[in-house]
This record gives sequence, structure tokens and C-alpha cells, in this order.
Amino acid sequence: MKRCGFVSLVGRPNVGKSTLLNNLLGIKLAITSDKAGTTRNIIEGIYNDQESQIIFVDTPGIHKPTHKLGNLLNKKAYQNTTGVDVILFLVDAHSGMGRGDLFILEKIKKEQTPVFLLLNKIDKMKKEDLLKTIMEAKDLYDFKEIIPISAATGENKETLLKCIKNYLEEQETPYNEEDLTNVSIRFIMGEIVREKVLRLTKEEIPHAVTCYVENYEEEENLVRIQVLIVVDRDNLKKILIGKRGSMLKEIGTQSRSDMEAFLGKKVYLSTYVKTLKNWRDEEKYFVELGLREEDE
Repeated sequence: MKRCGFVSLVGRPNVGKSTLLNNLLGIKLAITSDKAGTTRNIIEGIYNDQESQIIFVDTPGIHKPTHKLGNLLNKKAYQNTTGVDVILFLVDAHSGMGRGDLFILEKIKKEQTPVFLLLNKIDKMKKEDLLKTIMEAKDLYDFKEIIPISAATGENKETLLKCIKNYLEEQETPYNEEDLTNVSIRFIMGEIVREKVLRLTKEEIPHAVTCYVENYEEEENLVRIQVLIVVDRDNLKKILIGKRGSMLKEIGTQSRSDMEAFLGKKVYLSTYVKTLKNWRDEEKYFVELGLREEDE
């Protein structure tokens, strides 16, 4: 029997939830970029050691929605603060707690769940500024723990894990020790490509872009992967292809490097771009976008 439980990571976009998840697990599971809406699906990262199994639930950043996708992302995030054992509320301590953070806090207060306040990006702060932020946070809510961290460097990671274990009960673990996540390898490969699209195109491509693995063939020392990048406008397709295919080539090169690191095998990757102006014409892409739940 191990100490075991579910821990939800909650916060505004770009506060470091996915970066923290990757650091805690020691692998790159969740994609990261400086665009709001990068995390679109609920990803469980499974941490195992001799005494515990912690299932970290990475949620989309909660924000003021301006479209249907934004509403759905918020809905998914809120749903995953219910029924968990601990909520990790991440705040960018360097920028300070703003109205968006306070809005999320009001939602969290309604849950009967222990809440840890994680003050992220302390590697960019002076000690006196951090202490001031901690004192101000204590007046906002009765947090079970307030832990300064750096998701990027891993500072105070062990302290965080130790504190989480204190709130978990001994029970049968839902996953095997060799399990890393609840999502498929195909999904992770598609997300790797989407990360490169978001990073390389900056603000030109909206975060609604979807990358769908059309084919995945694994051999002993080689994996063949074909990824379709789906956009809803022809001008976005031109941007992604680039002059003489330069952008698509760079997306493929960077994606292949990450795929090979994750899989431990040589990867042959082919990517292409398709415009779908009416998502409902292609149900599988509509589901992949997150605009419709698979079980509805």
C-alpha cells in the first residue's frame, strides 16, 4: 500500500502549470508555450516513488473566455478541482496576484479540498519581495500550505512533494508503477507538433490549431509518424507552410528531435497542413479540437 491521490494544478494561463508537471515527473509530458490556451486537454502525469503514487492533473489555464473554445477550457479546469485530494493553485509571484488570480481563488474556495498556494518564478525575485508576497497571500485565504517554487529550475520541488504526501491516504494505486500518463503516445506526438507550431509562429496562428496523428507505425529501431495540422483559414495554412516550405520543415525538424528524445528511437516524421472551414464536416478533428466532448 502506498500513499496515493489526485492532485489538480490550477491557475491562469502561462503561470507554469505544465512546466511544473514536467519537472515533477522528470519527463516532458505536457507542451509549453507563452500562448494562452496551450494546454487544451486534461493530462494526468503519474509520479511514483517507493512510498507514494501521485496523479497530477494538468488543467487548461482559467481565463476570461472570448469564444466557445475558451468557455470549454474553463469548464474543463473547474471540473478537475472537484473530487481531487489536493489543489495546487499556481500564481506568478514575480508579476504579483492580479484580478484573474483572485477570480480563480473565489472559485476554489467553494471546494472542500486542501489548497496549496504555489508562488512560482521565485528565481526571478528578490527575497524581500517574496516575503512581502507571502505575507499578503496569508490574508487572502487559509491555504493549507504556501510554498515558493520555481517550476523552471525545480527549486523546492522536494518540499512540495513531501507536503503533498502528508495529505494523501494509504490505498491501492490506480496505475501501475511503469505508467506515465493517461493519454496515448499518439496524442503526445500530436501535442509535440502543436507546441512547435505555437512557438514558431508566435501570434500569427491562433491556439485553436489542431495536430492530429494520422498514422503511427513502430518498428524495432524506428517510428514512422504522419501528422496533420488542421487550421480553419487558408491564410493560416500559407503561414504554416512558409516560403518554399521553410516553416513546415522547421516545425518538423524540431518536433522530430523531441519525439526521438521521448521515444528513444529514430523517428521518420511527415507533416502536412489542411484547411477545414467547417469543423463539423470532420467529426474526429472537431473532437480533437476540444470543441466537443468524445463522450457526449
